[in-house]
Amino acid sequence: MNWKPNMKTTAFFLSVVLTMLLSGEVLGQQKPTTGYAPVNGLKMYYEIQGSGEPVVLLHGAFMAITDDWRVWISELSKTRKVIAVEMQGHGRTADINRDITYENLSDDVAGLLDYLKIPSADIIGYSLGGGVAIECAIRHPEKVRKVVSISASYARDGWVKEANDFWPTLTWELFKGTPMEAEYKRLSPTPDKFPDFVNHIKATALKPYDFGAEKLKATKAPMFFIHGDADGVRLDHITEMYRLKGGDLHGDMRPHPESRLAILPDTTHVTLMNRMTTIVPMINDFLDAKPQKQ
Repeated sequence: MNWKPNMKTTAFFLSVVLTMLLSGEVLGQQKPTTGYAPVNGLKMYYEIQGSGEPVVLLHGAFMAITDDWRVWISELSKTRKVIAVEMQGHGRTADINRDITYENLSDDVAGLLDYLKIPSADIIGYSLGGGVAIECAIRHPEKVRKVVSISASYARDGWVKEANDFWPTLTWELFKGTPMEAEYKRLSPTPDKFPDFVNHIKATALKPYDFGAEKLKATKAPMFFIHGDADGVRLDHITEMYRLKGGDLHGDMRPHPESRLAILPDTTHVTLMNRMTTIVPMINDFLDAKPQKQ
């Protein structure tokens, strides 16, 4: 396989992130309530932990509810009810004959809330899940109170060029023998379809998407955009998302927008997941904040 140096690096980090996410240990954690929600042709796996205001937690591409993700769940569930899901084709949720799109995945989240009889919830998503969280606020505004989007964009060209250039080179063999393949085979109802799963995610990544700047601007749910300073999303795209949600003003001279922006230094797409002790308190502060008087 003839990889360009930057492709080798990206592939390496994809493997590293899965190794980190699949190898953590969580001790003394409360046992969650689990189930499968019949939504839009899926049997969508979910776990619920904690009590209080509901928040839906959405993983990134190739991920599932693994031990490291459960550390996030454990922290967030100290003050709220966390509903962690495994989206189409991921973890214990079997794939179906349907495109994996932000529109479809956001509709699945709305269907899950209906199934659980939860009128509305906050939504936190990482990477693919961050895009789904934003799209939920666009397509299902009545179901979304606040959004936390971690390292995601509202359009494919929001990613830097080398990130988009990587996807055409991806093959399932890249992950052969990795923890990601092992975890897929351990959790999936179709353990022999790992190559199909990788190819399905690849097709999603290659497909152009754009939620629409005006649609993002029109969303009523406050949004918290969390990024690393080198996480693969263009810096001008990050600031554009925040501007569309009311940023780009002097907060001492007029009310600060309900939406927020955080850019963590010396942080990549992968290492954002290691910044939990920094990110979770910021998320809690955002979700707990009351609207300012105008």
